[in-house]
Amino acid sequence: MRKICILVAAAFLLIFAAAAAMADTKDFPKCKYCGMDREKYSHSRLLIEYDDGTYVGVCSVHCAAVDLAMSMDKTPKVIKVGDYNTKQLIDAEKAVWVMGGDKAGVMTKVAKWAFQKKEAANKFVKEHGGKVTTFEGVMKAAYTDMYQDSKMIREKRKAMKKKMMEEGHTHDCMNNENHHCDHPNHKNNHKDHMHNHDHKQETKQEQKQDDKPHKH
Repeated sequence: MRKICILVAAAFLLIFAAAAAMADTKDFPKCKYCGMDREKYSHSRLLIEYDDGTYVGVCSVHCAAVDLAMSMDKTPKVIKVGDYNTKQLIDAEKAVWVMGGDKAGVMTKVAKWAFQKKEAANKFVKEHGGKVTTFEGVMKAAYTDMYQDSKMIREKRKAMKKKMMEEGHTHDCMNNENHHCDHPNHKNNHKDHMHNHDHKQETKQEQKQDDKPHKH
C-alpha cells in the first residue's frame, strides 16, 4: 500500500512539474515576432525577463536576437530556454548548446538547441551531428545569420501565401460553373469540369426524351 502511495505521489509530482514547466506558454502562447505557437515549439522557445520587470516570449533564438536588438534601453535580467529533450525552461547562459546537425532549425538554417546536461548535448551530436558551443557563441551566430535567416523566412511565407491563394482560386473554379478562369494551371481542370457539367446536362435531357410517351 505504501509503495502504491509513493508511486501515485511521484506521478502527481511529475504532472505538476510538467505543467509548471509549460506555464509560460499559457502566458505567452504566440511568439511576439513571428506568431508561431510557443507550445508547439517548446523545445526551442525562450523567455526573456528584463530589469524593468517586463517579459517577452519568443519561439526561437532568431526571434530572441531580434528582441534583444530592439530593446537596447533595457537589460536582460534572465534569459531562459526550453531544454531540447525535456522542454523545461533552463538558464540559457548556463545551458550547453549545440549548433548545426541534421534536425531542421526553428526560424534559421543553422539549428540551435539547448541542453541542461553536457551528456545530453554530446549524445545529440553523436546521433545528429553539429557542434557543442556556448550561449555567447549561439547569439553571435544568430546575428551573423540574421540576414540570410530573415530572407529565408520571407521567401517561405511568400511561397506559402501564393500556394494558399492558388488553392483558394482552384476551389472557386471547381465550384462555380460561371467563373471565368485564366489561370494556366487551372484551365484544363476548369474545362474538364465544364465538360462533365455539360455531359450531365445532356444525359438529363436524353432521359427526359426517353420518359416522354411514344406515339405509335
